Amino acid sequence: MQHAFDGVRVVELAQWVFVPAAGALLADWGADVIHVEPPQGDPYRGLMTQGIGADKGGVNLSMALANRGKRSIAVDLREERGREILHRLLEGADVFLTSLRQGALRRLGLDPEALTARYRRLVYARGHGYGPAGPDAERAGYDSSAFWARGGLGHVLTPPGRDYPIAQRGAMGDRNGGMALAFGVAAALMRRERTGQGTVVDVSLLATAMATLSSDLLAALNGTPPTPSGGREAPPNPLVNTFRTKDGRHLQLVFLDADRYWARFCALLGRQDLAADPRFADLAARGANSAACVSELDEEFARRTLDEWERILAGFDGPWAPVRSVPELIDDPQVVANGYIGTVDGGGGPAYRLPNVPVQFDGRSAPLRRAPELGEHTEAVLLELGYAWEDIASLQEAGAIP
Repeated sequence: MQHAFDGVRVVELAQWVFVPAAGALLADWGADVIHVEPPQGDPYRGLMTQGIGADKGGVNLSMALANRGKRSIAVDLREERGREILHRLLEGADVFLTSLRQGALRRLGLDPEALTARYRRLVYARGHGYGPAGPDAERAGYDSSAFWARGGLGHVLTPPGRDYPIAQRGAMGDRNGGMALAFGVAAALMRRERTGQGTVVDVSLLATAMATLSSDLLAALNGTPPTPSGGREAPPNPLVNTFRTKDGRHLQLVFLDADRYWARFCALLGRQDLAADPRFADLAARGANSAACVSELDEEFARRTLDEWERILAGFDGPWAPVRSVPELIDDPQVVANGYIGTVDGGGGPAYRLPNVPVQFDGRSAPLRRAPELGEHTEAVLLELGYAWEDIASLQEAGAIP
């Protein structure tokens, strides 16, 4: 299968999740992504919080997800000969992908001004916590800080009355930011095909959060404070709501165009009296009598289990969905039918499953490939760059490679 980024080489000088997630997406669709790690390795390899670590037959699944399909070389960029290796890589690269802060890049001579002057066709793509300009441009930023906390998500998603904001799920901002950065790289490569020139691509976790909260930002820009999460008892449209079933599960209705569905929905419930009730005659009436409408529907949904409701609603054209747990997603028939979870060949080790890239071409997901061990491809890549075995031994003696 011909992939979109076949023939594209990406040099990735990045750690943790955000920027490596962008590299993984490019690798999924054919790019040769070389993950440049320090001799001690990407620190994400050793993170043991939140259940992350060697958790599947010795495979660090989180590291595998962020670095699938790449090659790894271990290089000490503090050494002059280590930086020489990186520049040899960049001579044949299409994309330089980095998460290092701007000060560190300048100290290494890898700032965008230096590299774009030297490699004019290079797409220079960097991920930030807070953006390349402003007073906090050099501040360290992870997704829990730059995306979740400062980006407003923790605030708007926390129900009123809690003493503390709710916590973010693992790497939500990182993976959303990685998707945006991969899109930026793809757009820059297309632009280069037209102009012959590389460009600098910037994506921050803060900007990613703001894009995620665009609807709330629109409200704030128009002087209306965003509505806090919660308050299901009397929403403006009671048919955009979550209802509890007899067995304690939940079902989500999303009847935005509620008048289109109301009468048929009432008939499905066997409650034509609700459709005839003047309090619920149209969207405006239901909004004015929202609490009463929700109360009536609460009673109806509480009469049957989730399985019963799924059978009843199976042929109904209105937008609805059961509230699934994450373990239930794995075997959801829709997930299985579309290949949204893929299997990785462990290459002699155990096979394991990972969430697939959400983009498909010609009805097919990307073939998932395993992540590399630390420095697994160092010698192979150096040989490709024209180094001889005696050169590699000399680099090891100089401390440029382990």
